[in-house]
Amino acid sequence: MNLADTIVLREADGETRNEALARSRDASRAAGQASGPMDLDAATLDQRIDAACARIAPLWPLKHFVAVNPFFGLRDLSFQDASDTLARLVDTSLYMPWAYYREQLASGRISREDLEQAIARCGSRLNMAAVERALATQAPTPKIGMASVSDILERVEGGMWTSFVTERISLHCASYFDLGQSLVHMPWRDESLYTSWRKAASIDLSPAMMGLGDFRGSVARLPEQPRAAIAWALTELGIPDEAVERYLHASLLSIGGWAAWARYLRWQAELAGRQDDAIVDLLAIRVMWDVLLYNEKATAALVARWREMLAASMRPPSAKRQAAAEIDRILLNAMEIGFQREVIAGLRTGPSAQAAVRPAVQAAFCIDVRSEVFRRSLETVAPAAQTIGFAGFFGISIEYVPLGASAGRSHVPVIFNPAYRVYERVKDGDAAQNAQVLDKRRERLGLSKIWKGFKLSASSCFSFVEAAGLMYAPKLLTDSFGWTRPVPDPARQGLDDATIDRLAPSLAPVPQDQCCPHHADSGIPESDWVDNAERILRSMSLTDNFARLVLLVGHGSSTVNNPHASSLDCGACAGQTGEASARIVAALLNQPQVRRGLRDRGIVIPNDTWFLAGLHDTTTDELRLFDTDALPKELAPDLSRLRQWLDQAGDLTRMQRASCMGIAGLPGQDLEADLRRRSRDWSQVRPEWALAKNAAFIAAPRDRSLGADLEGRAFLHEYQWRKDQEFKILELIMTAPMVVANWINMQYYGSVVDNQRFGSGNKVLHNVVGGAIGVLEGNGGDLRIGLPLQSLHDGKGWVHEPLRLSVFIEAPEDAMDDVIARHELVRQLVDNGWLHLFRIGDDGRVYRRVAHENWEQTAA
Repeated sequence: MNLADTIVLREADGETRNEALARSRDASRAAGQASGPMDLDAATLDQRIDAACARIAPLWPLKHFVAVNPFFGLRDLSFQDASDTLARLVDTSLYMPWAYYREQLASGRISREDLEQAIARCGSRLNMAAVERALATQAPTPKIGMASVSDILERVEGGMWTSFVTERISLHCASYFDLGQSLVHMPWRDESLYTSWRKAASIDLSPAMMGLGDFRGSVARLPEQPRAAIAWALTELGIPDEAVERYLHASLLSIGGWAAWARYLRWQAELAGRQDDAIVDLLAIRVMWDVLLYNEKATAALVARWREMLAASMRPPSAKRQAAAEIDRILLNAMEIGFQREVIAGLRTGPSAQAAVRPAVQAAFCIDVRSEVFRRSLETVAPAAQTIGFAGFFGISIEYVPLGASAGRSHVPVIFNPAYRVYERVKDGDAAQNAQVLDKRRERLGLSKIWKGFKLSASSCFSFVEAAGLMYAPKLLTDSFGWTRPVPDPARQGLDDATIDRLAPSLAPVPQDQCCPHHADSGIPESDWVDNAERILRSMSLTDNFARLVLLVGHGSSTVNNPHASSLDCGACAGQTGEASARIVAALLNQPQVRRGLRDRGIVIPNDTWFLAGLHDTTTDELRLFDTDALPKELAPDLSRLRQWLDQAGDLTRMQRASCMGIAGLPGQDLEADLRRRSRDWSQVRPEWALAKNAAFIAAPRDRSLGADLEGRAFLHEYQWRKDQEFKILELIMTAPMVVANWINMQYYGSVVDNQRFGSGNKVLHNVVGGAIGVLEGNGGDLRIGLPLQSLHDGKGWVHEPLRLSVFIEAPEDAMDDVIARHELVRQLVDNGWLHLFRIGDDGRVYRRVAHENWEQTAA
């Protein structure tokens, strides 16, 4: 007799449903089906809870939305094991459907040679015929994973229980975590998330409308502490010990957007040496919903299905599923091999025969893949120019405070904390001038805030439209045609054009009364100037043969009505533009005392060398120069020539991008105007492709890849290992830029492979929630993570190819192995197959790391 029959008979004998449920639990345990979680001590259970929370990757807010590997919490598993884990939890995997790979074979993107090499690389016993036969069929569909009670309830009695639960949790989280969007704040925000939910749920009438008559009473009886509540839920639901962590992980994934936000709060707290348990509270809320539904709706069919699901979730993948996973691995590797072959073929096999002639100009760009296209264009129109790749924060670790801002924003990769707080000031202005500009901007911002509040308030919003609506007709017209911005640029709101040109970041400290309310320290101490300058130049491999003009180019974007606008800006600057970082480093390297200090350390910068800062607008491919008023007069001809080259490089870059933007064929000036219009068009869903197609990271002298058309798919980092004492720069590259590139690559990968879970859906339907937290797709549901479909798909097919990052580094084998051995994160990414690592030898030959300290030469 099965479990369902037992409950039915006992209910027929007159027992209540809860009594039958309790007896079925006892019978299940007595039968030895599985040991229950009540066998876990508190410390062990806490470890399981924290381990499940650590499986969730953080989600950065919209104001500095940065790419995050959505599988970061699974990095200790191999790529395949992570895929199998997700399949067992939520019926997804890390591979594209076979139909996608069939298209790649049909188009020639995957060749038979690629497949043969992939079979060998995977160590498979299959042959080409077996792969082709399998590919002609449909891949087996994963069976039900670690489902929630609401999922089972839908299958048993129908309805939309999962959507309902997600909606209730999401609405509470949006209100609780709100960063300023709501005009009226919810009560209980001073309480923990779990406590506030219990108080809100105890007066919530919506569950009663779904047939949960005793919901509010049941909530009042729940444990008061979140970890105790989780322990109680595991017992009530009969979760076996060996399934506890998987169940908790699956519970968090079922509300994955808000779980990612709570994980971000814990991440930020940990960086500051604190602890944040919002994610534990969220987990408790999610499993409380399971218990409440389970106890309220404990029919025989529900209990039976629940037990069947638990038993099935602990079984290993079937032989059929394992065979399909082998095909998945081969197909993914085949696509990656085809791409890697193209990159290797484009690498020069030997050093350039050119002598060390002083460049006409040197331009250091961010390693962002969009910079690769502009660099190649600049090298085309100005062969005497030298371009360099370096992380877009240019090695200066700052928090930047714009003039009049109440708080600063980090301009360093999110895995670091900023070391300095730098303020924007009026150039060459005294304290009185700064105070005047500051007060004027704050006044304008204050009036703007009051006006916005008046327009949106409940008492005036309708009358405002009737009274003033027609006054907005001209503005609506010009905005609709992209002639004007719908809203002011937040970075320059409250400032006139003349004032904007007078502002710049200040290396020096500012008066305490003009700092952020809670931060009195500011500027970069002079005692740190030379150390920073030396470290930056050595990290860029720029220690000799300086040009007369050295340009440091950050990058940013121009879009409107785009919640994910910061995702188009510089990831190395935590989702900000690279303007502040470039200007600060340029100002630092132009200081006379810095030049003298560097000379003492073996870096001699000629007296006629000047550092300039610029900003590459990746939406329009315009490059703006800053602080040219301070340029020595004798360099005016060099500056004029540089401007001409940059204009020509911009034209060439726009022409290359035009085809993928669907606007090819326009004349140069018309193309530039059209891209500028698109950047101001509030209805434009695809102002640029950002980092789509990214697939490679190359750390080598530019001479190694010079002339190769990498199609905007490669992160290019300048690195010359012979200038790297003790391989400190190599260590930095492999532990910071390479990791950040992996995060970017995996965010795009996950957003394509499973956009529903790891992307953000249709951006046309996005609604901002919490002010700057994230977006919902539509008017409800879970918080969305990852990238929208319009950033990945052109309406006909995927523009981004979901490939793991292929990393090429020109360095000695022993040095690379040493870095891998000493850094667990790097070792996990390399050894567990989250990226491919290649070494470029001095002779240009390329070697792939195949196992622990084991490399094999690849075929070009």
